[in-house]
Amino acid sequence: MKVTYQIHQLPFKHPFTISGGRTKTHQPTFIVELSLGPFTGYGEAPAITYYNITVDQMAADLERKKTFVEKFAFTHPDRYWHYLHHLFPNNPFLVCALDMAAWDMFGKMQSRPLYELWGTEWKNEVKTDYTIGIDSIDKMVIKMKETPWPIYKVKLGTPEDISIIRTLRENTDSVLRVDANAGWELEDALKLIPQLKDLGVEFVEQPLAKDNWEGMQVLFKESPLPLFADESCVFEQDVEKCYEHFHGINIKLTKCSGPTPALRMIEKARSLGMQVMMGSMNESTIGSAAIAQFLPQLDHVDCDGPLLLSEDLAKGVTIEFGNIAISPNPGLGISVGNL
Repeated sequence: MKVTYQIHQLPFKHPFTISGGRTKTHQPTFIVELSLGPFTGYGEAPAITYYNITVDQMAADLERKKTFVEKFAFTHPDRYWHYLHHLFPNNPFLVCALDMAAWDMFGKMQSRPLYELWGTEWKNEVKTDYTIGIDSIDKMVIKMKETPWPIYKVKLGTPEDISIIRTLRENTDSVLRVDANAGWELEDALKLIPQLKDLGVEFVEQPLAKDNWEGMQVLFKESPLPLFADESCVFEQDVEKCYEHFHGINIKLTKCSGPTPALRMIEKARSLGMQVMMGSMNESTIGSAAIAQFLPQLDHVDCDGPLLLSEDLAKGVTIEFGNIAISPNPGLGISVGNL
């Protein structure tokens, strides 16, 4: 095999802010290209500051062990993921990009899209939400009206949270979801969530700090809305921890280290009777295509990365008014430009 990589800084259409005052104007992302004979696969891992893995770190780790990445006798992505998982134990983002590329390459070898290789039919009509980052209330309304959509995910974690949702609700009948990004204390959440329910919010994502398990146990029993884990559910072993603390999990491919463990996380969550969402980390169409291949297995999806960015790196996924369409091509189903 041969592996190459590129680093891109993809600009956002609007500065993107979440709780804690974390704002980005560009999304750093790491793209890998994995080749074996005539087959080539692509993978992506965006860098997220609060997980302390940069694109430069991904590049440095890959350069250091590139010979080992390339010398593996590839037969199936499952086996390759286990190899990579031990090769890069402290860099799940890099493992994700390589795992995604391996699945794309394998799908092309088998002449089948990934959802078929995973034993699913393309029949689940899950719509993606569109994310409204934290801003002044007036600007959040403008962003919403700029992109008419059936489902909005609204970033909260400010003193004006209820005013934000109330004002947005006055301007739309669309479904509203809330992502607090661990921005509330238990007392706040207990007061806010009933008010959000009255304003027609569908569910709340990561209300409390990722390690506040005692608080989540209380909130799980008291909340009138479903609660989804994001920062509290990173790796496979976290799914069981979230049981009876959250009603569902939000899987991020980059954080969990790729499609291979994500498949097992879905299976585990289903065995526990939990709902499953898959979320965006502002991927281009490359990473978003991987999310889209999971659609038949999901209850909810946040696959709006390409909509939030003003530049893209591939084609093969079309997102219109919440509806996600993929190409019939094998693997991820994408065609890349001149990377």
